[in-house]
Amino acid sequence: MDLAQYIRNIPDFPTRGIQFKDITTLLKNREAFREAIDRLAEALRTANPDLVVGIEARGFIIGAPVAYILGCGFVPVRKKGKLPAATLSKTYELEYGSATLEIHRDAIEAGQRVVVVDDLLATGGTTKAVCEMVEELGGNIVGIGFVIELESLRGRERLKQYPVVSLVRL
Repeated sequence: MDLAQYIRNIPDFPTRGIQFKDITTLLKNREAFREAIDRLAEALRTANPDLVVGIEARGFIIGAPVAYILGCGFVPVRKKGKLPAATLSKTYELEYGSATLEIHRDAIEAGQRVVVVDDLLATGGTTKAVCEMVEELGGNIVGIGFVIELESLRGRERLKQYPVVSLVRL
């Protein structure tokens, strides 16, 4: 199945000049959604993770079912101020500004094997920040998975020390 045909392009969102890759069209199609989740889980299975970390918000949609299929726990990484217990925070640069993400300080135990999942790899800044938080908490990044990779933005280079998989390369 060609998953790219289920991804919609939205020009000038969230800011002028950005070509937003919308996966809601993929998510609403049961065959495409199932295919994407199954393929990503299969690609990450050999990493033998203890946890899947999903990045707000589309990383939750993708990461939670991947964690379920792999039989491991799920950890959400959220925007600042959204998690109720003690957190570790990281501010990083986006292609159109900056943002701060947080993870619960007790979400990951030292030595746990972690895969990070999100919908899209652009510049890699968001994922790199998440990997740094996971490592600061003692986790070992054993894989990173995306539905979409925007190859021209070269985000994979920023993540070169980790095994990265993507289902659709645009």
